[in-house]
Amino acid sequence: MKSPNTELPKSLAGFEHIRRRWDRSQQRVTAKILPGEFYVTRHNEVIDTVLGSCIAACVRDPVNGIGGMNHFMLPETSRDRLANGCPSIVGTATRYGNYAMEHLINTILQHGGQRRNLEVKVFGGGKIIPAVTDIGLRNIDFVLDYIHTEGLELTSKDLGGVYPRKVLYFPNEGRVRVKKLANINGDTIVTRELKYREEIENAPVEGEIELF
Repeated sequence: MKSPNTELPKSLAGFEHIRRRWDRSQQRVTAKILPGEFYVTRHNEVIDTVLGSCIAACVRDPVNGIGGMNHFMLPETSRDRLANGCPSIVGTATRYGNYAMEHLINTILQHGGQRRNLEVKVFGGGKIIPAVTDIGLRNIDFVLDYIHTEGLELTSKDLGGVYPRKVLYFPNEGRVRVKKLANINGDTIVTRELKYREEIENAPVEGEIELF
């Protein structure tokens, strides 16, 4: 059994801020991503997140051995709005689906993936905040339309419903584990999403990753 003190494999450049640890239950390194984040790896790692109305897209190139997952809260924003804040860069913009998808895919391609090999799996979009506009449904409509418009291969999906989800993605294998969470756990997720949504809707779109 591997020691939890063993040095973690080096992440790809730009992902040093992502929380990673040795997960004894999975017997491999697990990277935890939060709303607005994404992670790409060539290692035999697990990518872990918890979704409410948010969407996570799991994308990989099985031929070239690279893949990743994102976690976004809002469907999309316009390029004009991004240009008004910071012309050619994006960081907090990955809270929006269009930029979250673009950055995940472009990072995979930048590190040797081929677009023709990409397979996509999508999860989330639950209606967990009854009194609020159904952002989950808007997210679902967006991500399915994006995949269709971009001509990507959708190999699996688990979308909608009223429960939060815990998602574990194994990019090397293309395998995903999804666990529906009970309401007692959902209360924390609802609180987090409401707080996060308020923050990102009022924050300027800015960041550090170049679009290409």
